[in-house]
Amino acid sequence: MSVARVLWASGPVLKARPEGPFQMREAVAIGRRSLLGEVVAVSGAEITAQVYEDPTGLKPGEEVRGSGAPLGIRLGPGLLGNIFDGLLRPLSGARAARFDFAPGAKKGDALSGGAVFGRAGAQDCLVPPHLGGEVIEIAAPGPYAEDATLCRLRAQDGAVHEVSMGHFWPVRAPRPVAERLPSDEPLVTGQRILDGLFPVVLGGKAAIPGGFGTGKTVLLESLAKSCNADVIVYLGCGERGNEMAGVLSEFPGLRDPRTGRPLMERTVIIANTSNMPVAAREASIYSAVTVAEYFRDQGLHVALMADSTSRWAEALREVSGRLGELPGEGGYPAYLSSRLADFYERAAKVRTLSGRTGSVTLLSSISPPSGDFSEPVTSHSKRFVRSFWALDQKRAQARFYPAVHPLQSYSEDASELVEWWDRVFGALPARGAAPPVHEWSELRRKFLTLLDEQVRLERMARIVGKDALPARQQLTLFCAEIVNEAFLRQSAFSDVDWYASPQRLAAMMRLIGRFIALAERSLAQGMPLERITSLGVLRALQRMGEEIAEGDPGGFAALARRVEDEFRAAGETVRGS
Repeated sequence: MSVARVLWASGPVLKARPEGPFQMREAVAIGRRSLLGEVVAVSGAEITAQVYEDPTGLKPGEEVRGSGAPLGIRLGPGLLGNIFDGLLRPLSGARAARFDFAPGAKKGDALSGGAVFGRAGAQDCLVPPHLGGEVIEIAAPGPYAEDATLCRLRAQDGAVHEVSMGHFWPVRAPRPVAERLPSDEPLVTGQRILDGLFPVVLGGKAAIPGGFGTGKTVLLESLAKSCNADVIVYLGCGERGNEMAGVLSEFPGLRDPRTGRPLMERTVIIANTSNMPVAAREASIYSAVTVAEYFRDQGLHVALMADSTSRWAEALREVSGRLGELPGEGGYPAYLSSRLADFYERAAKVRTLSGRTGSVTLLSSISPPSGDFSEPVTSHSKRFVRSFWALDQKRAQARFYPAVHPLQSYSEDASELVEWWDRVFGALPARGAAPPVHEWSELRRKFLTLLDEQVRLERMARIVGKDALPARQQLTLFCAEIVNEAFLRQSAFSDVDWYASPQRLAAMMRLIGRFIALAERSLAQGMPLERITSLGVLRALQRMGEEIAEGDPGGFAALARRVEDEFRAAGETVRGS
């Protein structure tokens, strides 16, 4: 074990004179309190380390003891259902002491890195990716501690490796996979504006930028509750303590809508609030994605909610300044872009080393100062994500939630999901005519076009007055408002509308699309605009999200018949007059 002596310390950064060899990214224990740190610079005469705990009281001359290993965390069955700090140290008490082990291999089996050798409760026990060999001993079924040796492997060179339920992994090193796979299946979020207009694939990357008060945290919490991932990793990175306190008090009481059991059973919470050591905030994002990759390697689909990468980047900037590095754009270090790329590139749908399919989907919020999307963290993130969900201050102030701006947001994953949505629309009850090819894609294009035209026409209406616009343009404004109110607005606190399944979303899109088509045709055939905008079915159309629950396709069918009947009756009245 190498030792160094502290020369000086400034906040979370210290310099020390080494008395033995140290390496970059080596974990160290500092001073009498054995504060956890990491070597970030090495020269012949001194090393520089960042401290992940409160350095108060640290003074020159204290020991810095090297571990000989990179900064890492212990992964194992004690993760699910617990709350940790940024370096995966439990905040909710110690991990469970013992887990029921069921062997999945026998003596003489050849196991490679990443293979499954047993089960611990509901989770697989994995051979560490860098190990492998012939099983020479495996434990009998029964309860064991997480660090107890359960399997012994003899490698080809004759070395014997002891394997337990959990294992150590360096947080800055991506876990290896057999193959990265293309994805043609969405992460279903339950939010209509995201799933219907700006979807993200399993293994994809999405950024959620927004100014103060636009609902980033509430949206991420909603996604954690409702998305179709097998495991949720929720990272509170540098967020306000009262917000994290709300998350920590709310999540243990939530019910999983898929199983009816506590949602925490498939959730890991990593909390690193703004008053915790700043260097630990920089490391927390790597701890979270390493945990996500561990569950991915078990053949699970994992969603990582990072709230927020801006606070992580601020920690990076503060530590960089104390290291004396030249600042780049916005005062951030010049390597901000590469660090963001390293993080986002760990999202993927993969074939694991054991041959199964798993994924990590990254959903990260960004808090640009004054809502300026041109600032460095937002602009660099846009280069690496494929779904961009821009939250709008004006929509939030108007109490329009989710406050995702439909014209500033985009999804490059949408083209990968056309066939998936074709299957969803094709499974809807027959409506008397064959559905058009790529119905979802056409309706999505129609909705976005309407919303784009709405902005242009509203600018014109402010000059000449809405009543001076031609009837066709007034109808465009009216239909765009239907899309906004009936489809895009969705309350996270509604007992009925907090979640929209793909089938329910598809039924709503089809119904709104049919209303718009009938309205345009009726206007072209001479029906007065006032007659269209006064149809009795409009209130039911705008309220269908609240009034037609999940699992009630008959409700949408009845509303669709009502739309057809009222347009038919209105047309007959016009012709009769």
